[in-house]
Amino acid sequence: MLTKEINRGIRLSLMMAVLAIASAMNTTSHAEETAPTIFGDIIIGQNSSPNPQSVRGINGGSIPAREIAGKSETPTGACTGYFDEEPDHTVELTSKFEYLRLQIQSPEDTTLIVTGPGGVWCNDDFDGKNPGMIGEWLPGTYYIWIGSYKKDKYLPYTLTIYKS
Repeated sequence: MLTKEINRGIRLSLMMAVLAIASAMNTTSHAEETAPTIFGDIIIGQNSSPNPQSVRGINGGSIPAREIAGKSETPTGACTGYFDEEPDHTVELTSKFEYLRLQIQSPEDTTLIVTGPGGVWCNDDFDGKNPGMIGEWLPGTYYIWIGSYKKDKYLPYTLTIYKS
């Protein structure tokens, strides 16, 4: 229990540092744009905007991917890395999408687990060292975990969802 509280404290400290840096970078180089939400949830419908939608966070944890996913392999890739127990984001799709792309950008190699209508999907190295998924998505609630390869290593990331 104490380790979990310490890990959450470290994660909060890292997130505050990332926020400060990101805010300074956003203010100086993109004054006219709004920075993505931190650990936010997303609701996407056919007519929702903006497109794409983004949220930021800090990945990592101590729970192996196979414990969250319930398997070691999915059609979209191997379930690897370490994650927090709770999902980092919830995405609510209000309708079916024939094409939706979910992509993670991070300075280091990250991993991804998505659970929702129709199953569980894992991915790694969709675009370089960044995970992602692309394809048809059913309406419903999706839970998204972003992990790291090293246990209890936390890294900043941006999750972006593109629809067409």
